[in-house]
Amino acid sequence: MAAKRPYVQLFSLHGLIRSNNLEMGRDADTGGQVKYVMELAEHLSQREDIGRVDLFTRLIADKRVSSDYSAPIEAVNDKFRIVRIQCGGRKYLRKERLWPHLEEYVDKTIKFIKRNGAIPDIVHGHYPDAGYVAMQLADILGLPFVYTGHSLGRAKKARLSDQGMSETEMIRRFKIDQRIDAEEQILVRADRVVTSTRHEIDEQYGLYHNKDVPEYQVIPPGIDIDTFYPYYHDTEDDTERSEMSRYARASMLKELNRFFMNPEKPLILALSRPDKRKNIDGLVEAYGRDLELQSMANLAIFAGLRKDIDAMAENEKEVLTQMLLDMDKYDLYGKMAIPKKHDFEYEVPALYRIAAEKGGVFINPALTEPFGLTLLEASASGVPIVATNDGGPNDIVRNCENGILVDVRDLSRISGALRKIIADRALWDRYSKNGIMNVRKHYTWQSHAGTYAETIHKLIGEGKKTDLKTAKPTDALGKRLLHLDRFLITDIDNTLIGDDNTHLDALIELLTKYRERIGFGVATGRTSDSTRAILKKYGVPQPDVIICSVGSALFYGDKTKPNPGWASHIANRWNREKVIELLDDIDFLEFQEEENQKRFKVSYYMDPGKDRLAAVHDRLLGQRCRYNLIYSHDRYLDILPFRASKGKAIRYLSYRWEIPLRNFLVCGDSGNDEEMLRGEPRAVVVSNYSHELGVLKGSRNVYFADKPCAGGIIEGLKHYRFIDESLGE
Repeated sequence: MAAKRPYVQLFSLHGLIRSNNLEMGRDADTGGQVKYVMELAEHLSQREDIGRVDLFTRLIADKRVSSDYSAPIEAVNDKFRIVRIQCGGRKYLRKERLWPHLEEYVDKTIKFIKRNGAIPDIVHGHYPDAGYVAMQLADILGLPFVYTGHSLGRAKKARLSDQGMSETEMIRRFKIDQRIDAEEQILVRADRVVTSTRHEIDEQYGLYHNKDVPEYQVIPPGIDIDTFYPYYHDTEDDTERSEMSRYARASMLKELNRFFMNPEKPLILALSRPDKRKNIDGLVEAYGRDLELQSMANLAIFAGLRKDIDAMAENEKEVLTQMLLDMDKYDLYGKMAIPKKHDFEYEVPALYRIAAEKGGVFINPALTEPFGLTLLEASASGVPIVATNDGGPNDIVRNCENGILVDVRDLSRISGALRKIIADRALWDRYSKNGIMNVRKHYTWQSHAGTYAETIHKLIGEGKKTDLKTAKPTDALGKRLLHLDRFLITDIDNTLIGDDNTHLDALIELLTKYRERIGFGVATGRTSDSTRAILKKYGVPQPDVIICSVGSALFYGDKTKPNPGWASHIANRWNREKVIELLDDIDFLEFQEEENQKRFKVSYYMDPGKDRLAAVHDRLLGQRCRYNLIYSHDRYLDILPFRASKGKAIRYLSYRWEIPLRNFLVCGDSGNDEEMLRGEPRAVVVSNYSHELGVLKGSRNVYFADKPCAGGIIEGLKHYRFIDESLGE
């Protein structure tokens, strides 16, 4: 029997991603990562052993960018789609502003997966934002998880610190703390961390506390050798070239010539985003200081895409402004070209070949370079390279013997290496030939995709899917929930378990028998540990969902950490310390024991008394607090975030897993159950209920059972024909 061809989901959230005319360099978020994920997805989809590839990114509907980015689905070929999921609104946001919205992205991706009826076999996150999303999905759905960092937060933090930036400023501008925390979590959870170079593992991941936990794999990216063909093909009459390719060459020559007094000189070419890390100012200064180099060659810097520098992000504005100031300082007019735009599909390949024809050099002067894809593109086209000795270029030059590595902080070394290659034609020829031949030997996309495919087949084989029809409590819960459309949620104390447990075994038998059709959850005021302990004591099977601490925490299955999606949802405008401070001097409130206090729950003991609840409300509302207050059993007062409650948690489950509220059966006995018993879900009040629930008599969708505890729940199941409906009867 032939092996199943896997369905691969790739995640790359930030930047602008579409299938054609990539806007590379438009901003700091639309760089090499965007190109890499597109190439990876496309070449994977072309393989016979891969079933489908979906590349997930963010949906953007913003007049500042093309409407292409607002299409929910973009079919690239018959096996590859770009899927756009909205989060954090519809405006284009830089990556640092996406962190508060990642849980929303997870929720909506789960909904997408359920609607499409296809669970992926593996997920792969790119950069920490998408890595976090992929990690959450892997945990929920029980999938293998692959991660590629592209750049790393601890390395960035060290670099910014060296430049004098305070940690407070790093957190404010770059959310560096959240990024590093996510990266540390990812390293613990990832089944494989893919890197471009060994240097990345040793020098960059080596900075992390969890550096020794994951298994790393070096898979160098590839390039499209049909696009980046050798320069001498353009001089051969029998070379087939598209009209667009011919036009791009003519257009680039015209663009360069309008800057240069002597356009026939060799060309030093640089191509990067306008980012301080790319060290554009260092290159201009090195060229500006070296009069001999100026006499030998022209310099062309393609620093992203720009219309109006004043309208650009601060980092980009600073880089471009400094470039212009340095150009003026060293009087490089007529020797230095700074075009405002270029297209990556045709014009960039043409630029490399033009530089090679002129006997020029391609330079990457970045302070650090995780890999260096442009170095491969230039080398494949026949241009010798000069590059930073920090990072990926070490591997490239070792494999290709195609140029010189330098310490780019020493400007004399930059200019010296450029002069050396341009002045020595024999050396130029050797580096040019080596680049052309060795890039094709070591760095093709076919090779990259092949190695990657072998890796994911192995990972999928190690974590085979379980049969949902024979699912056990230890199975990946998310896969199970994707196939359920019915849920029983019950309170524990005096509802599921109480003074009369004569029907508890019968209820447990029903839950076990129909588990493949009906989900089971509890909603309680207990803590998670207390909940698990009481259920274990009475032999109740592991619930699919635990809503605990009166709805302020939600756990899936046997997970020991609360679900971050629910936590993120209820955290909005919650100020726990302010609530405690405001209620501190009210004498009829007694602060409960520390084990009952939680991040999203402040708990008190309060005896009944005239206007006492009103006094608490007045105190909190008077200071414009947003909260939810629950008083139950004439004793327990809980203050929660305004979005938190048992009922709201059930609505969240309904939304996240696309299970209609009508298909929830909820059971309770006391005042802290009242809110979840109202509304669309079908509700059961057991006969031993507290007087607070008397107000629900006569309410639509609320059934008052004749039996107490588990017996009342079974009675409610029969009353609503809940099991019969699940069987389609």
